[in-house]
Amino acid sequence: MRALTWQARNKLQVDNVPDPTILNPRDAIIRVTLSSVCGSDLHLLGGYVPSMKPGDIIGHEFLGEVVEVGAGVTGFKKGDKVITVSIIGCGHCEHCKRNDFSCCDNSNPNPSITDIAYGQPCCGIIGYSHAFGGYSGSHATYVRVPFADVNLFLVPDGVSDEQAVFVSDAAPTGYFAADNADIEPGDTVAVWGCGGVGQMAIRCAYLLGAERVIAVDRDPYRLALARERAGAITINYESTDVHEALQELTGGRGPDRCIDCVGMEAHGTELDYAYDKAKQMLQLHTERGTVLRQAIRACRKGGTVSVVGVYGGLLDKFPMGAIVNKALTLRSGQQPGQRYAKRLFEHIQNGELDPSYLLTHPMSLEDSPEGYAMFKNKTDGCLRAVFRP
Repeated sequence: MRALTWQARNKLQVDNVPDPTILNPRDAIIRVTLSSVCGSDLHLLGGYVPSMKPGDIIGHEFLGEVVEVGAGVTGFKKGDKVITVSIIGCGHCEHCKRNDFSCCDNSNPNPSITDIAYGQPCCGIIGYSHAFGGYSGSHATYVRVPFADVNLFLVPDGVSDEQAVFVSDAAPTGYFAADNADIEPGDTVAVWGCGGVGQMAIRCAYLLGAERVIAVDRDPYRLALARERAGAITINYESTDVHEALQELTGGRGPDRCIDCVGMEAHGTELDYAYDKAKQMLQLHTERGTVLRQAIRACRKGGTVSVVGVYGGLLDKFPMGAIVNKALTLRSGQQPGQRYAKRLFEHIQNGELDPSYLLTHPMSLEDSPEGYAMFKNKTDGCLRAVFRP
């Protein structure tokens, strides 16, 4: 089969690779019909996530058709149209039983790396380095999905392919970001990052009762979509002081809830960005924390900061004093999409959510390296490139 493979930092190529096979009775093999890029894939591309190996297949947000199931799979059959939640749960450990699928104890066959780095082993993630299981990704003709009964979801009637593909990752990540923020009716919510996840976080914040959502980015096209499609008030951080603008918009109080949809490769215009970038390039720490610091500083006293932007390791100048003295709640995590998939499909069927506008650049898998270049460099108004194998 054909697949997009990681070869080295900032080098991708499409190769012929072996087809996946059933390795466990609970596996399923999916023929991929749509597979989207994601901002967290850029961390792999840029070499910020360790344990990538030449030839690894990337991609984790996808829609497809079941072509084979293992003997232990009971809920799906050949021909079913499905999405796969990119964060893998086993369905049986204590975390999965609590619907905390992203904390699964059993889905990562290479647990030692994250055990050493984080104190406990973390879950497996499709197409996201050997630290998170070494699973082959979805930018391919076929992909193996473990624990299929837990991680596959049938696409219901009335949901288009262009809508369904984002229920694999962007939509549940945005919903999780808003849900984790403990939004109450009438709240003002600030969202940093207007990519696919940020767009979904804005829409889901409204679904959960927010009165106003303020979105922060620098790309004019993304800011326009945040206004016109997601309904946000927007701030361009390259031309506006974010903290002052948020204070003015909230009467000096600060947003009730702040959501970081950016993560370790945040950009900024202030001195801390230059400091972070220099230390990151020298491998003295792993993150650029401009957005996280802004969110903590801006959030109102007693408010909540929700973090779904990917962070991988260590960050200097973390404003712990602001968290303590303003009585902030900080919540984070990888998205447990199994918790939200059916709910999101219902929102789509009811006309309350339409993630299809994220798909700006459909293209062949053979053109996927160029798609990633457009996505990374934000050229041609590319919000999401989506590949058809």
